[in-house]
Amino acid sequence: MSSNNLDALYRQVIMDHYKNPRNRGILEDGSHTINMNNPTCGDRIQLTFNVQNGIVTDVKFEGEGCSISMSSASMMTQAIKGKNVEEALKLSKIFSDMIQGKDYEDADDLDLGDIEALQGVSKFPARIKCATLAWKAMEKGLKEDEQQ
Repeated sequence: MSSNNLDALYRQVIMDHYKNPRNRGILEDGSHTINMNNPTCGDRIQLTFNVQNGIVTDVKFEGEGCSISMSSASMMTQAIKGKNVEEALKLSKIFSDMIQGKDYEDADDLDLGDIEALQGVSKFPARIKCATLAWKAMEKGLKEDEQQ
C-alpha cells in the first residue's frame, strides 16, 4: 500500500473515531474520575473508569477538543477495556513512544489496532499533547488506583 493510501486510511480511522466515538459518556458508578485539560489548545477530558481485581472493567470519556484528542480518547478506551492495569500502563508507554516518533519494540505482544492510525501525529509536535491527553488521564487514574 502506498504511503498516500495509508495516510488516507489512517485519516479515515481517526475521523471515524471522532464522529462515532466509542465509550463516550460518564460511568455513573465509576470508581475513578479524572479531569484533565490541555491549556495550550483548550482540549479537555473527563475519564471515568472501574478497576476490579486489577482489571479495567469499564471506561468512558467525556470532553471537548480537536479530532486528534477525541479520537485518541475513543481509541484508548477501546484498547484498555478488559486489560489488567499493568497491560494498560504498558500500552500507554508504547503509545507515548509511538506518538513521539520513538521505537516501540515492546508492542510485539499487544495489538495496537486503530491506535496505529495516530502514529503520523509524531510529524506534528504541537499535536502530540492533543493525542496524549486521554492517555495521561488514564495513567494518572490507574496510578492513583494502585495507591489506594
